[in-house]
Amino acid sequence: MNELTQIISKSIALFFLVWAAVRLMGKRNMSQINPFSFISYIVIAIVATLMSINLINLSTGFITLLVWAAFPIALDYLSIKSRLMHQLINGKEAVLIKHGKIMEENLMRVRMTGEDLLAQLRSKNAFNMADVEFAVMETNGTINPYFKSDKKPVTMHDLEKMSVPQAEPQTVVLDGNMLEEPLASLGLNPQWLSTELDKMGVSLENVFLGQVDSSGDLYVDLFDDAVELPQPKVKEMLYAAFEKAQADLLTFNLQTEDKNAKEMYSKNYQVLEDLLNKLRPYLLH
Repeated sequence: MNELTQIISKSIALFFLVWAAVRLMGKRNMSQINPFSFISYIVIAIVATLMSINLINLSTGFITLLVWAAFPIALDYLSIKSRLMHQLINGKEAVLIKHGKIMEENLMRVRMTGEDLLAQLRSKNAFNMADVEFAVMETNGTINPYFKSDKKPVTMHDLEKMSVPQAEPQTVVLDGNMLEEPLASLGLNPQWLSTELDKMGVSLENVFLGQVDSSGDLYVDLFDDAVELPQPKVKEMLYAAFEKAQADLLTFNLQTEDKNAKEMYSKNYQVLEDLLNKLRPYLLH
């Protein structure tokens, strides 16, 4: 077996070995791993590369890979079992802003300048320092700000209004191909999708992406961006029809002199009012 063949076969074997080692070390977002885990990945990659080109013999390389793969796993296990070990291995969180004031000593301790802090805050939509009540640097280096009570976004809970639970949208069309499994998970079928596309006046082959949200609305993006699709207004039209019926009942109530009729119109007006209050989060969102 010549040298080139040896390198190729060894590289393929090491590829799967390193892949298995990284999987054992856990699924991590590279932007959120701690520095020691990052160094472990780098060392494993370097050792595997040197083994592939015969700069390190197999026995030495395997021992090195075993140590650098096993130690992070062991340390992660210890950090899960012990809070003290977790703080020793990963460090502690650092409060950088407290009661709206920057903690310069903590900023110096984490080796961060004022410009770095402002850049990190802007990445979390905190463009004005006066809006931030607290900010904490996590052990992975990310900064999480907490806004002052009068600067936080208003939620439906704050407005004391009912909101509809939202589920993850399902992709039902991709690259002009229908995906039947997501359709079935929503309780829909290909005929429903074909009917909805016919209403929009588009064919399946012209659809780059199609998604159905938890309310059953179909969003479509076409290959041809110059084509403007009509936006479905079925829910809005249904809500408007209920409002029109309610307005008609009020008009009839005012126009009639019959006491029984007035009572009937008033009662049904209130029934529609209660119905609209229940349907509003579902039809208008």
